[in-house]
Amino acid sequence: MLKVTLSMIAGVSAFVATAAMAGPVLDAVKARGQLNCGVHPGIVGFMHADSQGAWRGLSIDMCRATAAALFGDASKVKYIPLDAAKRFPALDAGEVDLLASNSTMTLGRDAGADFAGIYYYDGQGFMVPRKLGKRVVSDLNGATICIQSGTTTEANVADFFRLNKMTFKPVLMESVDELRTAFFAGRCDVLTADLSNLYATRAAYAPNPSDYSILPRGITKEPLGLAVRHGDHQFADIVRWSLYAMIEAEEYGITSRNVDEALKIENPTLKRILGVTPGMGKALGVDEKWAYNIIKQVGNYGESFDRNLGPNTVLKIPRGLNGPWRDGGMLYAPPIR
Repeated sequence: MLKVTLSMIAGVSAFVATAAMAGPVLDAVKARGQLNCGVHPGIVGFMHADSQGAWRGLSIDMCRATAAALFGDASKVKYIPLDAAKRFPALDAGEVDLLASNSTMTLGRDAGADFAGIYYYDGQGFMVPRKLGKRVVSDLNGATICIQSGTTTEANVADFFRLNKMTFKPVLMESVDELRTAFFAGRCDVLTADLSNLYATRAAYAPNPSDYSILPRGITKEPLGLAVRHGDHQFADIVRWSLYAMIEAEEYGITSRNVDEALKIENPTLKRILGVTPGMGKALGVDEKWAYNIIKQVGNYGESFDRNLGPNTVLKIPRGLNGPWRDGGMLYAPPIR
């Protein structure tokens, strides 16, 4: 009797745990047949619409990866541009399912939403016209600085200058377009943003990119994360492990070009990742080919980075912290098992 009772309890517990994973976000996304992804209005290399209106970039690939896991089709995404101050209110209101908008993960934000993985390790920096002769951050004492309001950037500048007993004059703008226009028109001496944003801004918008320098020192840690609403753990898990699948694929050398050949390799780990051995898809509540679909349609993390930010792009951003852990970078995914 004891064995039967314990077995029944275990079975009921397992059922409750499984049922608890389901949530309103995932149900709504599946019913809609499309992922609503909140993105920045435009950062070259991360998220921008090309001349045909197609969205491209590293952040865009994060949305596409989640769609590939959910639907087997990376194209089933609607991109919703949001200014910085509107990002988290839109997420909270249910206007978007996922934020892939280069949002820094902080304690305060994580207390109001769920961050489902860091997809880019960044830091806040400064861009200046070369003619001003500013070479290091300490040269910026007394400078006029263009800052986007409603971001962690604004608070970071105030904290850094106060701690280092330096002064500055802020020029606050709500719109990214207004911010760029003001800086390149000479209304401020300095533009501050995440270093990734500065590289993109210089490449895409500077009248002559060689006239502007990005100072070598960052002043903060800016881990850019994927954010979802509280309360739907299964949806958060799908977003999180979609990112991890891209990272794991790069570590094992699986690319969009060789993933079909990888299906035939007698390696237990690869068989689990690619769904040849079932179980991982069931654990997430998606098709067993979820990771295969991500890799085939979007690529591994390195492919996405090189395509959008790497040496053959206008940004030419080095991998640095965003390289695999075996190469000294920060990319480290838990095992898919």
